[in-house]
Amino acid sequence: MTLDDLARPETPEAPPSLPTRPGTWSALRPLVLRLHFYAGVLVAPFLLVAAVSGLLYALSFPAEKIVYAHELEVPVGDTTLPLSQQVNTARKVDPNGTVTAVWPGAEPGATTRVLMADPDVPEGTSLAVFVDPYTGDVRGQLPSYGSSGALPLRTWIDGLHRDLHLGDLGRNYSEIAASWLWVIALGGVLLWAGRRRKNRRSLLLPEGGPKSRRRTLSWHGSVGLWAAVGLVLLSATGLTWSRYAGDNIGTVQDALGGATPKLSAGAAPSSEHEGHGGHHGGTRTSPQGADIGLDKAVEAARAAGIDSPRISITLPAEGKGYVVKETDTQFPVQLDSVALDPTDGTVLDHLRFTDYPLLAKLTRIGIDAHTGVFLGLFNQLALAALALALILLILWGYRMWWLRRPGRPVARGAWRKVPVTLLLPLVAVTALVAWFVPLLGLSLLLFLTVDLALALVSRLRARSRTA
Repeated sequence: MTLDDLARPETPEAPPSLPTRPGTWSALRPLVLRLHFYAGVLVAPFLLVAAVSGLLYALSFPAEKIVYAHELEVPVGDTTLPLSQQVNTARKVDPNGTVTAVWPGAEPGATTRVLMADPDVPEGTSLAVFVDPYTGDVRGQLPSYGSSGALPLRTWIDGLHRDLHLGDLGRNYSEIAASWLWVIALGGVLLWAGRRRKNRRSLLLPEGGPKSRRRTLSWHGSVGLWAAVGLVLLSATGLTWSRYAGDNIGTVQDALGGATPKLSAGAAPSSEHEGHGGHHGGTRTSPQGADIGLDKAVEAARAAGIDSPRISITLPAEGKGYVVKETDTQFPVQLDSVALDPTDGTVLDHLRFTDYPLLAKLTRIGIDAHTGVFLGLFNQLALAALALALILLILWGYRMWWLRRPGRPVARGAWRKVPVTLLLPLVAVTALVAWFVPLLGLSLLLFLTVDLALALVSRLRARSRTA
């Protein structure tokens, strides 16, 4: 038995119910069904790994607060110590480290996180020293990764989701998953919406009945329809930092004037893609001359309009000033940043999030949503729900594949029935998308090769039987 033997239509052919001109959907449906089937069977393992690791990643946020509660939380005191004093305490813990940034506690009872560049921590990772802002006691030190400050637990899960801890080779798995997720989701929506049904309720809600393939199909279709928008958004945002498609997306975004702006003076803001693979840290050296210090730098930033309680302060590098950034991704987001002259606190540059191009805003919000830091707990619960939905869709899909064996395959050559006026634009769009998303194009070519090979084997068997 081959994959082709199982790729039959879910229901007997029926007149289309999509609002298209007569004959269009009837011609396209076999193509969509065949693509949805092959992609669903062959790409599903990649999607399953991404969904399971994504579910773990979404749950890692509350888990992190539990596992590292000693480092993150302290009893609320009456007054807080000056930031400069807290940083000096952190320096004593690691005399060989260089302080690069400071994250004051954003809420009462939260520790101050002092980030240090240290040769003993992995590349792209800072050493975070957690200081009690009320007593000055050091609560611990942990590796900290990315602009969201992921600690070891979330960092490990993030690496599993991103590249299976296999480096650049492993990134291909996640890019294949992200490249096909939107294709499978939209194809499934078309197939589900094109089915003939007795009432509208059965379009949106799963039907009961016996535990059979029809009931499984009903759950698969209804849950897929509800989750489709979220899955497409996950696919799109995931591709933005992928290895190959991400470069193309960045080029197009820059060409459309949607590049993320940066401060013209002071340390450059962190990459918007740090949530899944950016670098945080680096050696900092104090500029020559007087330095107003951390506390006055924060006062100057507050006076310049940086009023969010969630901020990060990047210490001056040689020839540059303090950079104070808002890091509040709750709605409405507060992501303004300001560069300050370290000698007197004069504002060197001010970058407001409201001045970002629209594409840059959407990119930032989309990536924050994908990495679970936009809207906080609600965002993380939504990610967990989408990941769980995708896991169930894959399991239901494989169950249907198993239940319908053996089956009548979708007839090959269905593309010949598609009108030329529709076929040519479809081929052109497919070629463009395949070029823009290279791993999608390569795997699609592989599917076509497998399909042609199965067709050849089937033809040879038929000839041998008639000989």
